[in-house]
Amino acid sequence: MTQADRPSSGFDGSIKGGHGNAGAGTPALNEDSAAGFSMALLAYFMWGFLPLYMKAVAHIAPLEVLSHRVLWSLPFAGIVLLVMRRTADLKAALRSPRTLLMACLTAVLISINWGTYVWAIGAGRALDTALGYFINPLFSIFLASVLLKERLRRTQMVAIGLAALAVVILTVEAGSLPWVSLILTFSWGFYAFFRKTLPVGPNQGFFLEVMLLSIPAAMIVGYLEWTGSGHFSNGSSSDIALLILSGAITAGPLMIYANAAKRLRLSTIGIMQYIAPTMIFLIAVFVFHEPFGTARMIAFPLIWAALFVYSWPMITDILRRRRAAAAKA
Repeated sequence: MTQADRPSSGFDGSIKGGHGNAGAGTPALNEDSAAGFSMALLAYFMWGFLPLYMKAVAHIAPLEVLSHRVLWSLPFAGIVLLVMRRTADLKAALRSPRTLLMACLTAVLISINWGTYVWAIGAGRALDTALGYFINPLFSIFLASVLLKERLRRTQMVAIGLAALAVVILTVEAGSLPWVSLILTFSWGFYAFFRKTLPVGPNQGFFLEVMLLSIPAAMIVGYLEWTGSGHFSNGSSSDIALLILSGAITAGPLMIYANAAKRLRLSTIGIMQYIAPTMIFLIAVFVFHEPFGTARMIAFPLIWAALFVYSWPMITDILRRRRAAAAKA
């Protein structure tokens, strides 16, 4: 979930990106492991550095970049499935009209998220993407309350209120809604919600989504190459290499994370999910030198305060478990 590919843990511990357990039939363990932590850390760092790649392809039209991300993710994800021998669920999904219809919906949502992210980085709005991913877990809580009728704790209501206030401040300052942040938040939040209902494992589900998206993606790339405006056959060698690399950059962190999620507790995932947007924020300010005006100086601390309020129960849970483990040892 781009960290636009970055998943969010709003609905359960394995949804950070809408990709549930790492493999069909593999139960998630309610404990942390060093392997799970290392894999999740690697995935978040890959998402955190993703703006640097997106800036390198900013001279290519976002729709072309998005299409290549889909096309080159397909063989990458397919090889992973073959190596892991996770093709049984995929075959069953292809025979189920309901599953295919749900996969079409999640594929549309993730393509909106990816496309917005690609455009935003190229347009010099990386700070807006960071804001969207900071807000995302809070929106997931709100969505669960509205759609699943989950009861909000007082700390969660305070966190959502602080995030809403930050959006209001940014809206008043700009004279319009921070639409980039909101599109990323809404598209990923609904993607995670509906992806949870897709009855296949995370790796199989990702392959199914990019397989469905590969049809329009191939048509777009084919048209661009036929008209001579595509960058794969008419671009520089660096452009070709970057476009091919988009598959590994897109599928790699998602699949690494999916296999890490089953090895980590929800509370651990909840804390780690801020790594990528924090890295995006730092890159936007110190590498891309995007303007950080008064409204953002107020809004971002409000979001960080909201996330602290939201995360405090998870932090205390982690500390309590560590003390209990130390006492037992």
